[in-house]
Amino acid sequence: MTKFSDLNLNPKVLKAISDAGYETPTPIQAGAIPPALEGRDVLGIAQTGTGKTASFTLPMLSLLARGRARARMPRSLVLCPTRELAAQVAENFDSYSKYLKLTKALLIGGVSFREQEAIIDKGVDVLIATPGRLLDHFERGKLILSDVKLMVVDEADRMLDMGFIPDIERIFGLTPFTRQTLFFSATMAPEIERITNTFLSNPDRIEVARQATASETIEQGVVMFKASRRDREGSEKRKVLRAILDNEGETCTNAIVFCNRKTEVDITSKSLKKYGYDAAAIHGDLDQSQRTRTLDSFRNGELRILVASDVAARGLDVPSVSHVFNFDVPGHAEDYVHRIGRTGRAGREGKAFTICTPRDEKAFDAIEALIQKQITRVDNPIQSEPRKSSRSKPKEEAQVEVQDIKPEPQAKTERPAAPERVEKPVRSEEPRNKPSRSRGGRGRNDRRDDNKVVGMGDHMPSFIALSFDERRTG
Repeated sequence: MTKFSDLNLNPKVLKAISDAGYETPTPIQAGAIPPALEGRDVLGIAQTGTGKTASFTLPMLSLLARGRARARMPRSLVLCPTRELAAQVAENFDSYSKYLKLTKALLIGGVSFREQEAIIDKGVDVLIATPGRLLDHFERGKLILSDVKLMVVDEADRMLDMGFIPDIERIFGLTPFTRQTLFFSATMAPEIERITNTFLSNPDRIEVARQATASETIEQGVVMFKASRRDREGSEKRKVLRAILDNEGETCTNAIVFCNRKTEVDITSKSLKKYGYDAAAIHGDLDQSQRTRTLDSFRNGELRILVASDVAARGLDVPSVSHVFNFDVPGHAEDYVHRIGRTGRAGREGKAFTICTPRDEKAFDAIEALIQKQITRVDNPIQSEPRKSSRSKPKEEAQVEVQDIKPEPQAKTERPAAPERVEKPVRSEEPRNKPSRSRGGRGRNDRRDDNKVVGMGDHMPSFIALSFDERRTG
């Protein structure tokens, strides 16, 4: 069996690996580290949770152990799709480089430009960044990429989903053609295949598992849910989620609940907290400091349930996650694999439950087709509960209620005197013009009360009563 000591890594890096408690590399690590140390391009394809981060971190540190960085000119570059993943990569560098005198900089959004520029000006060996913030610094003239000797693209398929591919192509053009490139992804879409063919030079392709497969250590289940009414779907789905959480009981030590939309993340998180669950939300619209605090508390075991958008679906390494709940079925089948990959990591067992509504069935069929496996159907936990309704009650209860209700005695009241009769005014016998009727309906004056004054009021000038001939001769 291959060990890290057999991979020709720097002795100081090996010492840091030993301090972390690792001896045996994962398949992707054993396959990617040797060609990376030889200076070759690497294309690594492996399912999430297999240790891809260490696959490029360890050889990078060994290659950068000798040399010195110059101001504004990083020696290596790591591109990540999200702030959280970039921060996690930075933590890996801190862990494995503690015996090396290497510097790093983390360029992500939500942090002051001035603080990041101050670090870059001193010169960094490793630059870890999201594409947008990296280009912002470059356009400000604060960053020069012409000295990059080693470039890493992590979670490339997520870059494609988030629309970063044009930025990635531009960054490739800003780096030297002679650079070494390490390209890692869980899936290989045609667009990613095109980029690798364009920017990688005869790479070593390391594929340790079938593309987009879920770990065998994860027990998967789905609840086929249909709301009683369309306007109650959200509240009833949240009730199903709470019921599943209750059924799992103490076996659910901590969990991640995934929603498709940021608004749904906030609503679901507030609902869980309202019913007494220890939950917090994390998504892209939150302040970076708040996202960091929430994620740290979840990693430290202070927070039990993390309600997240897909910003937390990729690359986040929280080894002890026991459960994953898909409150919404993801629109892309590959995202399902990445979501449930947050549990069952490093050989541990995990559980993943999905709530599927009728309109999600097409997307769910695509998931089963992708993973080439039928997911176990789980009974709806709230269907077995008796439906309570205020409109209908059992007959025995109804009879008891009727017997218990006694009519209250009514107080004797005097009968009110009948109001005096008011005589109506005598109707005029003078003939009136017959009201005109509209076509197919009643006349305009047919609806009027006969007692109402018609015309000019009680007083009518005498000349109006004269005929036309009398007025003309007069």
